[in-house]
Amino acid sequence: MSVNFNLKIRDLNTDDIKYIADYWLKSDKSFLISIGVDLKKLPTRNGLDIMLTKQINLPDSEKSSLAMILELNDQPTGHCNVNEISYGHDATMHLHLWNEDNRKKGLGTDMILKSLPVFFDRLMLNTIWCEPYALNQAPNKTLEKIGFEFVKRYVTTPGSLNFEQEVNRYKLTRVRFEKLKKTHHNNA
Repeated sequence: MSVNFNLKIRDLNTDDIKYIADYWLKSDKSFLISIGVDLKKLPTRNGLDIMLTKQINLPDSEKSSLAMILELNDQPTGHCNVNEISYGHDATMHLHLWNEDNRKKGLGTDMILKSLPVFFDRLMLNTIWCEPYALNQAPNKTLEKIGFEFVKRYVTTPGSLNFEQEVNRYKLTRVRFEKLKKTHHNNA
């Protein structure tokens, strides 16, 4: 169970783009590699701005990505997003805490738990997938703790910014999520 923080999530807005760009473009290179990022595939700041602004302005049914911003004490501190969206069917989830000081405190768990209802409801999803780098322990432990089901470990290039790597594939169905929601609510 995480420490009780003043946490909330909200939709990504254009003021947040600079934080996401800084995360990708200014983070320690060894950290990015440790989460499976191919440094040669990082976009430019302008490329991120164009892509994220487009997604912000599209209706949910047309989005290829939907991002929620985590605020800690009213300060943006990370994002949880889904991409590879098949509206009404499934999507792939990612989570990122921007500042090293905020990692390993349970914030990722809280961010996911707050974001999942948004993703399932607004995108009318039946399944959310997540494929963290197998060597990155934090998201793997977080997904298992929340109740995602382990599907398999395999080698792939899991995202547009990644190198080929061994990943753990997890899934959470809407039916399982509804059951888990009651459990997490009762334990809160």
